[in-house]
Amino acid sequence: MSELWPELRWEDWAATAETLHMWTQIVGKTRLALHPMEAQWWNVPLYVSARGLSTAAMPYGSEMLEIEFDFLEHRLWFRLSTGATASMALRAQSVAEFYAEYLKTLAGIGCAVTLWPVPVELKEPIPFAEDMQHCSYDPEMARRFWRVLMSADQVFQRFTAKFVGKVSPVHFFWGSFDLAVTRFSGRPAPVREGADAITREAYSQEVISAGFWPGNGGYGKAAFYCYAAPAPQGLSAAAIEPAEAKYDEGLGEFIYLYEEMRKSASPEVALMSFLESTYVAGATLAGWDRRALERQE
Repeated sequence: MSELWPELRWEDWAATAETLHMWTQIVGKTRLALHPMEAQWWNVPLYVSARGLSTAAMPYGSEMLEIEFDFLEHRLWFRLSTGATASMALRAQSVAEFYAEYLKTLAGIGCAVTLWPVPVELKEPIPFAEDMQHCSYDPEMARRFWRVLMSADQVFQRFTAKFVGKVSPVHFFWGSFDLAVTRFSGRPAPVREGADAITREAYSQEVISAGFWPGNGGYGKAAFYCYAAPAPQGLSAAAIEPAEAKYDEGLGEFIYLYEEMRKSASPEVALMSFLESTYVAGATLAGWDRRALERQE
């Protein structure tokens, strides 16, 4: 069980996580640049793979390009459908050094991609080419992070199988650095006051979203979450499972701490009960047509 759900205390790998966050943004921006636009920005995320995190195949002219973080051999792989391949080591180095080597490696297999060179969803972003601050990489902690993502991905996929309405893939958003899956009611959502173009597209429809978040952004603890957007009245007081899961008023989300889940008799069962009970609470209070949206057998 410790291998399926390894210990992942934020204080043990914060520096590595913050560096890896910037590296995934660089790779993710490549997918954003190459892949056609999809609803709710589904052209943006990375995906959990058998060795790490992957862009999946992206169009590059008449060819396809895939880039994958390999957290077993600790390399970043570049694979082009022409047969050209290249890789670079994942090691302790600054974001600026990683960025320069990344662009050089892409060019080496004949690929030129124009990226927005500044990270997103941060209070004080540092342009990639100037970031000497984030420079840590602990291979073991990166591997543990991937193992958690892989175990969570499997539970999330079983969760999505119970829904026949519109549902997102299980995907990793490199901006917020979390693994997420989203269910849709099929109804449009009111435009959020003050929303920018990105937020307007992301929340253009009613959703209930769940995911795993390692605790970046000042939270400091790995956790599973669930929220509804727009949030129906009374959601914060809804009864959910397991008993350790709570509604966080500051975040506006249900939170189930990863360490609490690890201590349960069956982490997979506990996590599924969290996903199902928070979804039921949100969907019921928001008046979703659950009979039409959920598998009845």
